[in-house]
Amino acid sequence: MDVAVRLVPFVVVIAVVWAVWRPSWLGLDAGWLDVQLAFGLAGAVVFFLAAALLQLAMTGIRGSLRVPADRADVALQPGYYLVNAPIEEAMFRGLVQGGLTVLLGPAAGIAAGTASYVLYHRLGGWAWMDVLATALVGVPVALAFWLLPGPQSLLGVTLLHVGATCGFLGPGPWLLRRLGALS
Repeated sequence: MDVAVRLVPFVVVIAVVWAVWRPSWLGLDAGWLDVQLAFGLAGAVVFFLAAALLQLAMTGIRGSLRVPADRADVALQPGYYLVNAPIEEAMFRGLVQGGLTVLLGPAAGIAAGTASYVLYHRLGGWAWMDVLATALVGVPVALAFWLLPGPQSLLGVTLLHVGATCGFLGPGPWLLRRLGALS
């Protein structure tokens, strides 16, 4: 259901924009590969840890947390995030932020891209506490997409996004449980 309702329409919109205009601001280029990989891989590790710790703190407030039942489930989830993250980044960083940056300037692009990314999670049924937590990823990712040197690229921010999502959902909570941080 999630694929048909969210991901496929995003892919269609991105594909049409790319096919018709081929805009560089969409970020579908690899950019400076060394910069993108260094930023993305380091960011994935840092944001995985930060997101897992944030989830731990939020669990104390919320009182509960979904944790994958077994290793098969925890192994499956990152596969989905590897599909989901680049599509979300193409939509919110590339299309919304990149397009509005060209039209109205970086402040408008960053504000609209980040706000739409954060509020979009509410449409998925996320609690407001979790929705607001996505801003802790959305803001640095938006700034990185704009500020990283070289041609615009979604590569680095997508890798960071995958790391953050894995820390906040699925693998992060599973690791917290395995380490005894969650009861």
